[in-house]
Amino acid sequence: MSQQTTLRTPYPRIEPYETGTLDVGDGQHLYWECSGDPDGSPVLFVHGGPGGGTTPEHRRMFDPASYRIILVDQRGCGRSAPHVADGADLSVNTTWHLTADLERLREALGIERWLVFGGSWGTTLALAYAQEHPDRVRGLVLRGIFLCRPSEIDWFYRGGAAHLFPDAWEGYLAPLVAAEGADAVHRAGFDHVAAYHRLLHCGDPAIEIGAARAWTRWETTTSTLLPRPGTGDGDEADRFALAFARIENHYFVNDAFLDGRAILDRMDRISHLPAVIVHGRYDVVCPVTSAWELHAAWPGSELHIVPDAGHAMAEPGTTHHLLEATDRFRP
Repeated sequence: MSQQTTLRTPYPRIEPYETGTLDVGDGQHLYWECSGDPDGSPVLFVHGGPGGGTTPEHRRMFDPASYRIILVDQRGCGRSAPHVADGADLSVNTTWHLTADLERLREALGIERWLVFGGSWGTTLALAYAQEHPDRVRGLVLRGIFLCRPSEIDWFYRGGAAHLFPDAWEGYLAPLVAAEGADAVHRAGFDHVAAYHRLLHCGDPAIEIGAARAWTRWETTTSTLLPRPGTGDGDEADRFALAFARIENHYFVNDAFLDGRAILDRMDRISHLPAVIVHGRYDVVCPVTSAWELHAAWPGSELHIVPDAGHAMAEPGTTHHLLEATDRFRP
Protein backbone atom coordinates (compact mmCIF):
# COMPACT_ATOMS: atom_id res chain seq x y z
CA MET A 1 0.00 0.00 0.00
CA SER A 2 1.36 3.40 -0.88
CA GLN A 3 1.74 5.84 1.99
CA GLN A 4 -1.49 7.66 2.76
CA THR A 5 -1.87 10.89 4.69
CA THR A 6 -5.46 10.04 5.59
CA LEU A 7 -7.11 6.64 5.48
CA ARG A 8 -10.68 6.47 4.32
CA THR A 9 -13.40 5.57 6.82
CA PRO A 10 -16.77 3.94 6.04
CA TYR A 11 -19.77 5.90 4.83
CA PRO A 12 -22.31 7.01 7.47
CA ARG A 13 -24.72 4.47 8.91
CA ILE A 14 -27.93 4.07 6.92
CA GLU A 15 -31.10 2.02 7.15
CA PRO A 16 -32.56 -0.10 4.36
CA TYR A 17 -35.43 1.35 2.35
CA GLU A 18 -36.71 -2.13 1.50
CA THR A 19 -36.45 -5.59 3.06
CA GLY A 20 -37.96 -8.95 2.22
CA THR A 21 -37.61 -12.71 2.20
CA LEU A 22 -37.04 -14.82 -0.89
CA ASP A 23 -38.35 -18.37 -1.14
CA VAL A 24 -35.53 -20.27 -2.87
CA GLY A 25 -37.02 -23.73 -2.47
CA ASP A 26 -35.97 -26.58 -0.19
CA GLY A 27 -37.95 -24.87 2.57
CA GLN A 28 -35.42 -22.01 2.65
CA HIS A 29 -36.37 -18.32 2.91
CA LEU A 30 -33.56 -15.79 2.57
CA TYR A 31 -33.55 -12.38 4.19
CA TRP A 32 -32.53 -9.59 1.82
CA GLU A 33 -32.44 -5.83 2.00
CA CYS A 34 -31.77 -2.80 -0.20
CA SER A 35 -30.30 0.48 0.99
CA GLY A 36 -28.78 3.57 -0.61
CA ASP A 37 -30.23 4.90 -3.88
CA PRO A 38 -33.12 2.81 -5.31
CA ASP A 39 -32.05 3.98 -8.78
CA GLY A 40 -28.35 3.55 -8.13
CA SER A 41 -25.94 1.02 -9.57
CA PRO A 42 -26.65 -2.40 -7.99
CA VAL A 43 -23.97 -3.92 -5.78
CA LEU A 44 -24.26 -7.29 -4.03
CA PHE A 45 -22.51 -7.83 -0.69
CA VAL A 46 -21.56 -11.51 -0.25
CA HIS A 47 -20.83 -12.24 3.41
CA GLY A 48 -18.23 -14.52 4.86
CA GLY A 49 -18.30 -17.62 6.97
CA PRO A 50 -20.15 -19.41 5.48
CA GLY A 51 -22.66 -18.76 8.21
CA GLY A 52 -21.51 -15.27 9.20
CA GLY A 53 -24.57 -13.33 8.04
CA THR A 54 -24.74 -9.62 7.26
CA THR A 55 -24.61 -6.62 9.60
CA PRO A 56 -25.53 -2.94 9.25
CA GLU A 57 -21.81 -2.13 8.99
CA HIS A 58 -21.66 -3.87 5.63
CA ARG A 59 -23.86 -1.19 4.07
CA ARG A 60 -21.18 1.38 4.85
CA MET A 61 -18.66 0.12 2.28
CA PHE A 62 -20.56 1.78 -0.57
CA ASP A 63 -21.51 5.35 -1.50
CA PRO A 64 -25.26 5.44 -0.68
CA ALA A 65 -25.80 8.25 -3.17
CA SER A 66 -24.50 6.09 -6.04
CA TYR A 67 -25.30 2.48 -5.18
CA ARG A 68 -28.33 0.31 -4.68
CA ILE A 69 -26.77 -1.73 -1.86
CA ILE A 70 -28.05 -5.31 -1.62
CA LEU A 71 -27.34 -7.51 1.39
CA VAL A 72 -28.54 -11.09 1.76
CA ASP A 73 -28.15 -13.65 4.53
CA GLN A 74 -27.16 -17.03 3.10
CA ARG A 75 -29.03 -20.23 3.95
CA GLY A 76 -29.26 -21.15 7.61
CA CYS A 77 -27.85 -17.99 9.17
CA GLY A 78 -28.56 -14.37 10.03
CA ARG A 79 -32.20 -13.47 9.50
CA SER A 80 -32.82 -16.21 6.95
CA ALA A 81 -35.06 -19.11 7.92
CA PRO A 82 -34.89 -21.79 9.04
CA HIS A 83 -31.80 -20.98 11.09
CA VAL A 84 -29.22 -23.66 11.81
CA ALA A 85 -29.73 -23.11 15.53
CA ASP A 86 -33.35 -24.12 14.94
CA GLY A 87 -32.45 -27.25 13.03
CA ALA A 88 -32.11 -26.09 9.40
CA ASP A 89 -31.36 -28.90 6.96
CA LEU A 90 -27.70 -28.65 5.95
CA SER A 91 -28.08 -31.21 3.17
CA VAL A 92 -29.55 -28.42 1.01
CA ASN A 93 -26.79 -25.97 1.90
CA THR A 94 -23.92 -26.23 -0.60
CA THR A 95 -21.88 -23.86 -2.73
CA TRP A 96 -24.10 -24.55 -5.72
CA HIS A 97 -27.31 -24.01 -3.76
CA LEU A 98 -25.92 -20.63 -2.72
CA THR A 99 -24.82 -19.57 -6.21
CA ALA A 100 -28.29 -20.45 -7.48
CA ASP A 101 -29.82 -18.44 -4.62
CA LEU A 102 -27.86 -15.34 -5.64
CA GLU A 103 -29.07 -15.66 -9.20
CA ARG A 104 -32.67 -16.06 -8.02
CA LEU A 105 -32.25 -12.91 -5.94
CA ARG A 106 -30.91 -10.98 -8.94
CA GLU A 107 -33.90 -12.04 -11.01
CA ALA A 108 -36.37 -11.27 -8.20
CA LEU A 109 -34.98 -7.75 -7.81
CA GLY A 110 -35.07 -7.10 -11.55
CA ILE A 111 -31.33 -6.45 -11.85
CA GLU A 112 -29.55 -6.91 -15.18
CA ARG A 113 -25.94 -6.82 -13.95
CA TRP A 114 -24.34 -5.98 -10.64
CA LEU A 115 -21.02 -5.35 -8.96
CA VAL A 116 -20.17 -8.23 -6.62
CA PHE A 117 -18.30 -7.58 -3.36
CA GLY A 118 -17.14 -10.43 -1.15
CA GLY A 119 -14.81 -11.12 1.76
CA SER A 120 -13.25 -14.35 3.05
CA TRP A 121 -15.74 -17.17 2.26
CA GLY A 122 -17.59 -14.42 0.41
CA THR A 123 -14.73 -14.40 -2.12
CA THR A 124 -15.19 -18.13 -2.74
CA LEU A 125 -18.91 -17.69 -3.30
CA ALA A 126 -18.53 -14.47 -5.30
CA LEU A 127 -16.02 -16.12 -7.62
CA ALA A 128 -18.11 -19.29 -7.97
CA TYR A 129 -21.18 -17.17 -8.75
CA ALA A 130 -19.30 -15.04 -11.29
CA GLN A 131 -17.92 -18.14 -12.99
CA GLU A 132 -21.44 -19.56 -13.26
CA HIS A 133 -23.00 -16.27 -14.42
CA PRO A 134 -20.26 -14.06 -15.92
CA ASP A 135 -22.74 -12.11 -18.04
CA ARG A 136 -24.50 -10.91 -14.87
CA VAL A 137 -21.40 -9.44 -13.20
CA ARG A 138 -19.81 -6.14 -14.16
CA GLY A 139 -16.86 -6.40 -11.78
CA LEU A 140 -15.68 -7.77 -8.43
CA VAL A 141 -14.19 -6.31 -5.27
CA LEU A 142 -12.68 -9.07 -3.13
CA ARG A 143 -11.13 -9.01 0.34
CA GLY A 144 -9.25 -11.74 2.21
CA ILE A 145 -9.12 -14.30 -0.59
CA PHE A 146 -10.22 -17.80 0.32
CA LEU A 147 -10.31 -20.42 -2.43
CA CYS A 148 -11.47 -23.18 -0.08
CA ARG A 149 -8.76 -25.61 -1.13
CA PRO A 150 -7.76 -28.50 1.16
CA SER A 151 -4.40 -26.84 1.82
CA GLU A 152 -6.16 -23.73 3.14
CA ILE A 153 -8.40 -25.79 5.44
CA ASP A 154 -5.37 -27.74 6.66
CA TRP A 155 -3.50 -24.52 7.43
CA PHE A 156 -6.15 -22.93 9.59
CA TYR A 157 -8.15 -25.82 11.06
CA ARG A 158 -5.64 -28.67 11.21
CA GLY A 159 -2.65 -27.04 12.84
CA GLY A 160 -0.71 -24.72 10.53
CA ALA A 161 -1.83 -21.45 12.10
CA ALA A 162 -1.27 -22.96 15.54
CA HIS A 163 2.42 -22.11 15.14
CA LEU A 164 1.47 -18.43 15.32
CA PHE A 165 -1.32 -18.71 17.90
CA PRO A 166 -0.47 -21.66 20.18
CA ASP A 167 -2.43 -20.11 23.05
CA ALA A 168 -5.62 -19.70 21.01
CA TRP A 169 -5.07 -23.13 19.43
CA GLU A 170 -5.16 -24.71 22.88
CA GLY A 171 -8.68 -23.31 23.29
CA TYR A 172 -9.66 -24.68 19.87
CA LEU A 173 -8.40 -28.12 20.88
CA ALA A 174 -10.07 -28.14 24.30
CA PRO A 175 -13.46 -29.63 23.25
CA LEU A 176 -11.67 -32.25 21.12
CA VAL A 177 -9.39 -33.26 23.99
CA ALA A 178 -12.40 -33.53 26.31
CA ALA A 179 -14.20 -35.78 23.85
CA GLU A 180 -11.41 -37.90 22.41
CA GLY A 181 -8.45 -37.61 24.76
CA ALA A 182 -5.17 -35.75 24.43
CA ASP A 183 -3.29 -38.71 22.95
CA ALA A 184 -5.75 -39.05 20.08
CA VAL A 185 -5.95 -35.33 19.36
CA HIS A 186 -2.16 -34.90 19.25
CA ARG A 187 -1.55 -38.00 17.14
CA ALA A 188 -0.25 -37.39 13.62
CA GLY A 189 -3.03 -37.50 11.07
CA PHE A 190 -5.82 -36.61 13.49
CA ASP A 191 -8.58 -34.82 11.56
CA HIS A 192 -9.69 -31.85 13.62
CA VAL A 193 -12.42 -30.83 11.16
CA ALA A 194 -14.03 -34.28 11.15
CA ALA A 195 -13.81 -34.46 14.95
CA TYR A 196 -15.53 -31.08 15.28
CA HIS A 197 -18.23 -32.32 12.93
CA ARG A 198 -18.98 -35.13 15.36
CA LEU A 199 -19.17 -32.74 18.31
CA LEU A 200 -21.31 -30.14 16.55
CA HIS A 201 -23.91 -32.79 15.70
CA CYS A 202 -23.64 -35.09 18.71
CA GLY A 203 -27.14 -34.41 20.03
CA ASP A 204 -26.02 -33.03 23.40
CA PRO A 205 -26.82 -29.29 23.40
CA ALA A 206 -24.16 -28.46 25.99
CA ILE A 207 -21.42 -30.19 24.01
CA GLU A 208 -22.62 -28.70 20.73
CA ILE A 209 -22.65 -25.12 22.00
CA GLY A 210 -19.29 -25.58 23.71
CA ALA A 211 -17.79 -26.79 20.45
CA ALA A 212 -19.43 -23.98 18.50
CA ARG A 213 -18.04 -21.36 20.87
CA ALA A 214 -14.52 -22.78 20.65
CA TRP A 215 -14.59 -23.03 16.84
CA THR A 216 -15.88 -19.47 16.51
CA ARG A 217 -13.48 -18.05 19.11
CA TRP A 218 -10.51 -19.52 17.24
CA GLU A 219 -11.45 -17.61 14.10
CA THR A 220 -12.38 -14.33 15.76
CA THR A 221 -9.22 -14.35 17.89
CA THR A 222 -6.95 -14.74 14.88
CA SER A 223 -8.77 -12.45 12.42
CA THR A 224 -7.07 -9.15 13.24
CA LEU A 225 -3.47 -8.04 13.38
CA LEU A 226 -4.03 -6.52 16.82
CA PRO A 227 -6.46 -7.96 19.40
CA ARG A 228 -10.06 -6.77 19.24
CA PRO A 229 -12.95 -7.32 21.68
CA GLY A 230 -14.79 -10.61 21.24
CA THR A 231 -18.41 -11.11 20.22
CA GLY A 232 -19.57 -11.44 23.82
CA ASP A 233 -21.76 -14.02 25.51
CA GLY A 234 -25.46 -14.72 25.74
CA ASP A 235 -28.18 -16.33 23.68
CA GLU A 236 -27.59 -14.25 20.55
CA ALA A 237 -23.85 -14.91 20.63
CA ASP A 238 -24.52 -18.63 21.02
CA ARG A 239 -27.04 -18.59 18.19
CA PHE A 240 -24.46 -16.91 15.96
CA ALA A 241 -21.76 -19.38 17.03
CA LEU A 242 -23.94 -22.40 16.24
CA ALA A 243 -24.68 -21.14 12.73
CA PHE A 244 -21.11 -20.03 12.12
CA ALA A 245 -19.46 -23.23 13.36
CA ARG A 246 -21.94 -25.75 11.99
CA ILE A 247 -22.18 -24.22 8.54
CA GLU A 248 -18.44 -23.60 8.19
CA ASN A 249 -17.61 -27.08 9.39
CA HIS A 250 -20.26 -28.57 7.08
CA TYR A 251 -18.57 -26.92 4.10
CA PHE A 252 -15.01 -27.67 5.15
CA VAL A 253 -15.58 -31.33 5.94
CA ASN A 254 -17.00 -31.60 2.41
CA ASP A 255 -14.26 -29.61 0.59
CA ALA A 256 -16.77 -26.81 -0.04
CA PHE A 257 -18.75 -29.02 -2.43
CA LEU A 258 -16.65 -27.70 -5.31
CA ASP A 259 -16.97 -31.11 -7.01
CA GLY A 260 -13.84 -30.70 -9.09
CA ARG A 261 -14.75 -27.14 -10.09
CA ALA A 262 -11.74 -25.49 -8.46
CA ILE A 263 -11.85 -21.70 -8.63
CA LEU A 264 -8.42 -21.26 -10.21
CA ASP A 265 -9.17 -23.86 -12.89
CA ARG A 266 -12.10 -21.83 -14.21
CA MET A 267 -10.62 -18.34 -14.33
CA ASP A 268 -11.01 -18.20 -18.11
CA ARG A 269 -14.73 -17.66 -17.52
CA ILE A 270 -14.19 -14.32 -15.81
CA SER A 271 -10.77 -13.19 -17.04
CA HIS A 272 -12.42 -10.32 -18.93
CA LEU A 273 -14.04 -8.87 -15.80
CA PRO A 274 -12.34 -6.08 -13.83
CA ALA A 275 -11.45 -6.87 -10.25
CA VAL A 276 -9.80 -5.32 -7.22
CA ILE A 277 -8.28 -7.69 -4.66
CA VAL A 278 -7.42 -6.46 -1.15
CA HIS A 279 -5.55 -8.70 1.28
CA GLY A 280 -3.81 -8.17 4.62
CA ARG A 281 -0.11 -9.06 4.68
CA TYR A 282 -0.54 -10.75 8.07
CA ASP A 283 -3.80 -12.55 7.37
CA VAL A 284 -3.56 -15.76 9.40
CA VAL A 285 -7.05 -17.04 8.56
CA CYS A 286 -6.52 -16.83 4.80
CA PRO A 287 -2.81 -16.42 4.02
CA VAL A 288 -1.90 -13.97 1.28
CA THR A 289 -0.65 -16.80 -0.96
CA SER A 290 -4.20 -17.30 -2.22
CA ALA A 291 -4.56 -13.65 -3.21
CA TRP A 292 -1.21 -13.80 -4.98
CA GLU A 293 -2.19 -16.93 -6.93
CA LEU A 294 -5.61 -15.52 -7.84
CA HIS A 295 -4.03 -12.29 -9.09
CA ALA A 296 -1.49 -14.29 -11.15
CA ALA A 297 -4.36 -16.21 -12.76
CA TRP A 298 -6.28 -12.99 -13.46
CA PRO A 299 -4.01 -10.60 -15.40
CA GLY A 300 -6.62 -7.84 -15.45
CA SER A 301 -7.02 -7.80 -11.67
CA GLU A 302 -5.50 -5.23 -9.32
CA LEU A 303 -3.96 -6.48 -6.08
CA HIS A 304 -3.39 -4.44 -2.90
CA ILE A 305 -1.47 -6.17 -0.11
CA VAL A 306 -2.09 -4.13 3.03
CA PRO A 307 1.16 -4.06 5.06
CA ASP A 308 -0.41 -3.58 8.49
CA ALA A 309 -3.53 -5.74 8.41
CA GLY A 310 -4.74 -9.22 9.16
CA HIS A 311 -7.96 -10.80 7.91
CA ALA A 312 -10.76 -8.50 9.04
CA MET A 313 -12.53 -6.04 6.76
CA ALA A 314 -12.60 -3.41 9.52
CA GLU A 315 -8.84 -2.99 9.75
CA PRO A 316 -8.03 0.57 8.65
CA GLY A 317 -5.81 -0.10 5.63
CA THR A 318 -8.13 -2.77 4.29
CA THR A 319 -11.20 -0.58 4.74
CA HIS A 320 -9.43 2.25 2.91
CA HIS A 321 -8.63 0.18 -0.18
CA LEU A 322 -12.10 -1.36 -0.31
CA LEU A 323 -13.72 2.09 -0.22
CA GLU A 324 -11.37 3.34 -2.90
CA ALA A 325 -12.33 0.33 -5.03
CA THR A 326 -16.09 0.68 -4.64
CA ASP A 327 -15.84 4.40 -5.39
CA ARG A 328 -13.95 3.64 -8.60
CA PHE A 329 -16.67 1.24 -9.71
CA ARG A 330 -19.35 3.92 -9.37
CA PRO A 331 -21.05 4.69 -12.69
